Amino acid sequence: MKKRLIFPIVFSCVAIFAAILPTFAPAQSAPTTERQKIELLIKQVGDLKDAKFVRNGSIYEPTTAIRFLRGKWEANDAKVKTARDFIDNVGSVSGSSGKPYLIRFKDGREVSSREFLISALDKIGS
Repeated sequence: MKKRLIFPIVFSCVAIFAAILPTFAPAQSAPTTERQKIELLIKQVGDLKDAKFVRNGSIYEPTTAIRFLRGKWEANDAKVKTARDFIDNVGSVSGSSGKPYLIRFKDGREVSSREFLISALDKIGS
């Protein structure tokens, strides 16, 4: 008897989930919010598996860099209203030393994190 009840319940749950799922997916034409853009920028840094983040002369893995960027974003929340504000006030330059953050790729090439983040923002659509 219990087995006969399970199938209709599971089927009903799947049907309900399938019906409401589209309401949770963002509309393709809806503008991306600034917070979403910042999250995407941070994700771009985290996705750099063969690169390092250079801050004040020290080298960090991307996972450490994203934790740092999130913490600095939180500490500077009042200054960050847009993704461009995030790049300018959080993701580009050390507040303590004034040195630019760098991204060092596997081949040894370095780019400023500002350059990297602006390029990523252009691809997202500022």
